Amino acid sequence: MKITANNRNGQATLTISGRMDTSATAQATAEIDSQLAACGKFDILTCDAAGLEYISSSGLRILLGLAKRYPGFRVTEVCSDVYQVLEMTGFTKIMNVEKAMRRFSVDGCQVIGRGGVGVVYRIDDDTIIKVFREGTTIDEVQTEITMAKESFVLGMPTAISFDIVRVGSQYGLVYELLKADTLTACLKREPQRIDEFARLYASLFRHLHDIKVPKGGSIPSCIEREEEAVRIISRYFDAPSTDLMMRIVQAIPQGDRLLHCDLQTKNAMLQNGELMLIDMGEVGYGHPIIDLGHSYSAMVSLVGDYEQIIGLPQQLANDIWLRMIQYYFEGQSADFIKHRTEQIAVVGCLRNFTWLSLSNSFPDEVIRHCQEIFAERVTKRKDYILSVCDTFKDWTLE
Repeated sequence: MKITANNRNGQATLTISGRMDTSATAQATAEIDSQLAACGKFDILTCDAAGLEYISSSGLRILLGLAKRYPGFRVTEVCSDVYQVLEMTGFTKIMNVEKAMRRFSVDGCQVIGRGGVGVVYRIDDDTIIKVFREGTTIDEVQTEITMAKESFVLGMPTAISFDIVRVGSQYGLVYELLKADTLTACLKREPQRIDEFARLYASLFRHLHDIKVPKGGSIPSCIEREEEAVRIISRYFDAPSTDLMMRIVQAIPQGDRLLHCDLQTKNAMLQNGELMLIDMGEVGYGHPIIDLGHSYSAMVSLVGDYEQIIGLPQQLANDIWLRMIQYYFEGQSADFIKHRTEQIAVVGCLRNFTWLSLSNSFPDEVIRHCQEIFAERVTKRKDYILSVCDTFKDWTLE
């Protein structure tokens, strides 16, 4: 049996490999104590059991002792045989035990979507995998699964992940989507069908925005999340800029509708003539202007490379969104649609910068570029933007 430990920023990892049988446990106890003492002070202890092949009752007592000494103790990457022992003895109920995940490789796989939280790959005709960015925790991955399941029950047409896997050091979610293509891929392949695709796109938005989210569930408030995003990115902007962003958020009316909040064409999969959603990490409830504003920021006013981020030429991305909004408000006058689009665009300009809250590791040049764009698009248009915000209250929900 081999035992090692390390401490990274107060998070200690104890790695145990081999067989933790009765003859080895006395030595193991002393070795664990020595390794953890050498780690110095730490707040969290995780046992990496990827190499643990067998555990005896004496070994179980060692784990129980660690759980009592270190609140929050957990055991990860547990093989099936060892997990079965822990489950049968009730250890999975008294401590956090995570079964080992399947290992996946995306080498040579087609990239079908790329965003702030990860990259989506096609594995084969039936399967896609979303690989989360480095640093994403298992809790964040589990939250996305919870959001997808609750949204599905409410009526959102979404794919449900059937497996969490490891891709190198990152987490991935595997989805089974039989013969499905992203709306982006369909549009690039058959641009002559843009009007048909725009109508489907609009119908998907309307379907979501007809769904009322009941109180007391786990789906979060989008307005509260927008406020938190502004607070996070305030380190990149001066006080007047942060105040302006917060004023936009606070002008948004309250709402109880189901929102995807990242409904770009690459996050909608076309299957048998119907659109199905993926990438559920930002699902929430609120006013539809938030959902439409987020999509506007991606499809119309993107800060970045359209081909790389959206997967479409800028003109084609702009065109399908503008057609979509005509169908979304079908039956309304041109002036009405123009007014609503102006309101959506203001919320969209906010999203063009709050996405910086998704990571702490954006390069300095990306931050500087966003600051320059903010000065041009927002600061110089402050009076206009605030005047549009004053009209948000006329967008009432039935």
